[in-house]
Amino acid sequence: MPSRAQQRENTRSQIMDVAARMFADRGFRATSTREIAARARTNQGLITYHFKSKLELWKAAVGRIFERLAAPLGPLVPPRDPDEGRARAREGVRQFVRFAAANPELFRLMVEEGKHSDARMRWLVDTRLKPLYEAFVEVMAAHAPGFDRSLVPHVYYALAGAGSLMFAVAPECRRLTGLDPEDERTIDAHAEFVARLLFP
Repeated sequence: MPSRAQQRENTRSQIMDVAARMFADRGFRATSTREIAARARTNQGLITYHFKSKLELWKAAVGRIFERLAAPLGPLVPPRDPDEGRARAREGVRQFVRFAAANPELFRLMVEEGKHSDARMRWLVDTRLKPLYEAFVEVMAAHAPGFDRSLVPHVYYALAGAGSLMFAVAPECRRLTGLDPEDERTIDAHAEFVARLLFP
């Protein structure tokens, strides 16, 4: 039987997971903590206990997604050998695609928040996206000497979109293509395609 501390942590994690999905699907303004509590099968008071405000809950939920994302992107750190760097970059892309498949709320959240020039978007970019983007620039420089750095933003957004979109719009993908984005074979094929597309 879990201890009280474990139960509290489990409840906190459940709230953050539900909040991330709801914020991604409905946006910050249209999502209430009361609805999050109902979906998480807990009570409003526990949300207040764990998080001082809806904004604090949003930051915690977003932060949790990016903390989970950081682990599989370790292979993107560039080594000295360009050939090894390319292979590791491909593996980093594969891991990103697999993460996007398992966490479709990531892309939905980025699209939702990226539409607004407000404090939440600035926090998201400054605290979560910039470190990833700077690491991505290093990877491009490491195994593509002479690569035109002005193209890096385009490659970055190509990766974000190509790696995530089919999972974020899974119902559309199923109806349009007949592919199931939740099938492991589809995920593996897509991961390999995007890795080879970006790092031939």
